[in-house]
Amino acid sequence: MAKGRNNHPIRGGGGDRGGHQGSLPESPVLAEELMLHERKRSASGLHAPIEAITAPLLEDHDSKGTGHQHAAVEQPHILGFLPKNDAGNIVLLTFLYLLQGVPVGLAFGTLPFLLKQNLSFSDMAVFSLAGYPYSLKLLWSPIVDSIFFKSIGRRKSWIIPIQLITGLMFYILSQSIDDVLSGQSVNIYWWTTIWFLVIFLCATQDIAVDGWALTLLSKENMQFASTCQTVGINCGYFLSFTVFLAFNSAEFCNKYIRSVAQTKPILTLGPYLALWSALYVAITFWVTFFKREKREAADEHVTIASTYKTIHGIIKLPHMIKFILVLLFAKIAFICNEAVTALKLLELGIQKEDLALAVLVDFPFQILFGYFAAQWSSGKRPLRPWLYAFYGRLAFSLFGMVVVSMFPADGNVTMSYFAVVILTTVLSSFMSTVQFVSLGAFFSHVADPVIGGTYMTLLNTLSNFGGTWPRYFVLEAVEYLTVATCSTTGESCTSEAGKTACATADGTCDLVRDGYYWVGSASFLLGLVLLFNLIRPQVRFLESLPSSVWKVPRAVATGGSGAH
Repeated sequence: MAKGRNNHPIRGGGGDRGGHQGSLPESPVLAEELMLHERKRSASGLHAPIEAITAPLLEDHDSKGTGHQHAAVEQPHILGFLPKNDAGNIVLLTFLYLLQGVPVGLAFGTLPFLLKQNLSFSDMAVFSLAGYPYSLKLLWSPIVDSIFFKSIGRRKSWIIPIQLITGLMFYILSQSIDDVLSGQSVNIYWWTTIWFLVIFLCATQDIAVDGWALTLLSKENMQFASTCQTVGINCGYFLSFTVFLAFNSAEFCNKYIRSVAQTKPILTLGPYLALWSALYVAITFWVTFFKREKREAADEHVTIASTYKTIHGIIKLPHMIKFILVLLFAKIAFICNEAVTALKLLELGIQKEDLALAVLVDFPFQILFGYFAAQWSSGKRPLRPWLYAFYGRLAFSLFGMVVVSMFPADGNVTMSYFAVVILTTVLSSFMSTVQFVSLGAFFSHVADPVIGGTYMTLLNTLSNFGGTWPRYFVLEAVEYLTVATCSTTGESCTSEAGKTACATADGTCDLVRDGYYWVGSASFLLGLVLLFNLIRPQVRFLESLPSSVWKVPRAVATGGSGAH
């Protein structure tokens, strides 16, 4: 999920931020199970974090299958919390999600920081397209759910080749990636294509693993599925972003690790990719030869055509278009702050490992905020916290420009300034988490139980895409509106290459107009217009509607086959 969680999508990333935060399952099969239980949970008045909603699945499954409640049987545990009968499966599932978090952390976190030193904002806009597959995987998830080799297994048919191909791509990239990063020029279109393919493979693996989680664990341990996802993806993202950037900084290594200072970091991207290439192959080897997949007879009736027909039926609902407009345009207001501000701080001189440290500090707060956000999203108006958090994110989009304008002129980042950066990161994360959890609660409230998995997956995909598509245009606009000239040559020096050429000519790069402030201000004003003319009135109207208006016609929900 990313989550996602984002932008995990930790959230999310995306979620909102590459990663970032968690996300609802993109696999209709897994989302179906989670949504059905969430509706029962909401109806009973009980509320818990999204990560906890799978806990009572045993009771639901057994009551369906046997007609009576399953008697709780205490299971022996390893290390006090891992059930002995499923410990190996839990570890395997966590590692599968970990493999997913690694490329997400690289593409959404590390690479933009590493590439910014040689690229313009326009180039970064092109590279942002590499993250699109993670926001659009609903488009091919019915194919992953429907086509497979029975002799291999429904999920293993996809996981095995995808992970081998990803491992091979990592190994090939590891042979030359450090030389490319150290050069003065980068072929951004080549980079975008390569990482688009990597993220496409990662997104497809996510669909398959989400589905396998339902049968890999025994029913009494189903609650560990979301735990494996949260821990795995976040750890992979954390290792590839925060930890890697720290060990990739010679300054950090000299200050905190080495006794004798050196000019090179402990770890570069080439060896890091080679290491994960080997781990991809090793874990895939284990899955191939030592892990059998259970047969899912009930799911063999799922067809590609019926799933796409269901998606079309959902989109045609009378009030769905209004909701889709809100999902697609709500994040325009603060996308400049979340996509450009960190890159702008890097451009001004803040160290990339310092920004990574801010993410590290923010990580435990995300977990804590998720719990409280779930409490606030209960009741008859689950979108009220979402709207309040929108006000907060809109305000921080303005405050982000203030933080950038306050950057020390001498380039010396003081502790007080860095504290402001961390505080801004944490509070922005708080608002984003509240919106994510609140939106998830509303999705569960309106989704038709008959097709809950597909319904929630569609809504979550639209929400993720709403934070993805504006990024390209915002970065392009920042580049287009920025004017900077070299004092000696008169040439433009808006890009890092232009600044280097200007310095070589013994000139200074004079900033005439900073496009960041223009785009940030325009985004803020556009956000205000959208807030009062679209978002607030539509959100209040949509959450007041009865759940019956969100139901899909029976023939569409059952694929036209009659009773479900």
